[in-house]
Amino acid sequence: MHEREMEVRKAALDEERRRREDLEKRLQEETSRRQKLIDREVKLREKQRAQSRPLTRYLPVRKDDFDLRSHIESAGHSADTCFHLSITEKTCRGYLVKMGGKIKTWKKRWFVFDRNRRTLSYYADKHEAKLKGVIYFQAIEEVYYDHLKNAHKAMRIWMDVIVTGAEGYTQFMV
Repeated sequence: MHEREMEVRKAALDEERRRREDLEKRLQEETSRRQKLIDREVKLREKQRAQSRPLTRYLPVRKDDFDLRSHIESAGHSADTCFHLSITEKTCRGYLVKMGGKIKTWKKRWFVFDRNRRTLSYYADKHEAKLKGVIYFQAIEEVYYDHLKNAHKAMRIWMDVIVTGAEGYTQFMV
């Protein structure tokens, strides 16, 4: 009986060892399969990144006699035909949509870019009575324009306006 008990235990241990080896093999196969999926996704993302056109970083314009309206027109924009904006030598006004600070929903706000005050302010509406927030030029570190997106004409003008005031990023400036 003692010998029989030893054989039963040995058979049970062998079965347990085979079961563990099988589980280990399946785990290695699954890990290998997942790693291949990850590698394929990484290669796909690298390929997409390599094929996409780069974002462009612009630097601010600091000249005191800078004429914002002339700059926008010399960049190929027709300020007179863009009814969504009002542009002068020192300011640009118009509606933009921004994400809310506390509640992450998109809000339509009246924005005022002011080169004299060196601010980008936004209001509840175009009466400019209720100031909702201010972004100082010194806080505008980087402005990127995604050339792949087909932006509305007013948005392209806004991008060109805002980069003239992006003073927060001064690594390349003298």
